[in-house]
Amino acid sequence: MKKSDFYFDLPKELIAQKPIERRELSRLLFLDRKTGETGHHHFYELTGFLRKGDCLVLNDSRVIPARLLGRKESGGAAEILLLREVAAQSPATWECMVRPGRKIRPGTKLFFGDGELTATVTDTAEGGNRIVEFHQDGDFLQVLESLGKTPLPPYIREELEDGGRYQTVYSRVNGSVAAPTAGLHFTKELLAEISAFGVKICYITLHVGPGTFRPVKANEIEEHKMHAEHLTISEETAATINRTKADGARVIAVGTTSCRTLESNADSSGKIKAFCGFTDIFIYPGYVFKCIDGLLTNFHLPESTLIMLVSAFAGRENVLKAYSEAVCEKYRFFSFGDAMLIV
Repeated sequence: MKKSDFYFDLPKELIAQKPIERRELSRLLFLDRKTGETGHHHFYELTGFLRKGDCLVLNDSRVIPARLLGRKESGGAAEILLLREVAAQSPATWECMVRPGRKIRPGTKLFFGDGELTATVTDTAEGGNRIVEFHQDGDFLQVLESLGKTPLPPYIREELEDGGRYQTVYSRVNGSVAAPTAGLHFTKELLAEISAFGVKICYITLHVGPGTFRPVKANEIEEHKMHAEHLTISEETAATINRTKADGARVIAVGTTSCRTLESNADSSGKIKAFCGFTDIFIYPGYVFKCIDGLLTNFHLPESTLIMLVSAFAGRENVLKAYSEAVCEKYRFFSFGDAMLIV
């Protein structure tokens, strides 16, 4: 298939620049993936689309303040974006994007804040990234919390006043450089309501990397290569999902990250096992889903791997028709935008 098969016109004013005041007041477009039928609702009505015995699978990864602004030993400005932890032991070592790339070579020393955090570039990684060793007194992530900034998607033009709005209310495992945005609509109260209704809620962890924003450059989408991302599925979550499937109830992935985690781990019968490792699964039309029965997701960029995944699940024509409807109805798009439930 061609990249252009997933293009649609999107007015720039529909790209949400900030979160809605109350998470659950975002809009919710319902799509029946078999018939293509759509409906327009609000996120707080989500329980009405669920059935007792269903299982919602949420990604509990937490966005770290992965953007660091500092200086080189020579005094020039330097910027680092943490991508992937290479070694957790001291010194903390990460693969990073750096600016200016040509002037930050192996051997370069970097300084952040008033010297509370220093770093040394030790090597060059794939794609021109750098391997960076960090040195600090105390816990690295605690120092990062005080010095780092939340890395927002490139289409967000303003700094976020409240960094907590780029976290889900259930985030707990540090490691992502981008939020699993489908979960941003939930409140603790709504999750309690869903649970009380009789829907099982379980968690996976997939640390979202910058590859989620990486454009598809190949005209033939099969030639695109996904970046690997780290995931964890616990024994408890695997057992809950397998019991749901055995009971004939639905497994609904909250976000493309949860979808990719489950589908990369499921066997041909849809059974999940506990796992800790990496996935670079690329889901596009023609893929046969093994585990998930529903998908809750935001509205994605034209020609992105995310709209390709959604099209694989619901059918390209159904998805593009629903997106066209969303544009006409002035839904808000992308990370801080509205949501879509596909079953």
